[in-house]
Amino acid sequence: MFADLVYQVLRKVPRGKVTTYSAIARAIGKPKAARAVGNALNKNPYAPQVPCHRVIKNSGEVGGFAHGTKKKIQLLGREGVIVKNGRVGKEFIVKHL
Repeated sequence: MFADLVYQVLRKVPRGKVTTYSAIARAIGKPKAARAVGNALNKNPYAPQVPCHRVIKNSGEVGGFAHGTKKKIQLLGREGVIVKNGRVGKEFIVKHL
């Protein structure tokens, strides 16, 4: 199932790092499915074991979160990820999974 592949890849993203919707899409062999990745994460029944708050936009912007952007930024901050002006620094982004 598509969502299960997304969750499996996302489990590989370590605490203190983030990845992008498109990186996950590429990792599961569906490079044009970034939006579908986002939809799967919005319905993530395995949180926090599958840490959907660790997924951001390609631009570095935080992006959406089922519990709100402020909560997402708070969770990332607890893990040591610095968010400035709604963007995550490049040093925290894992592009290849």
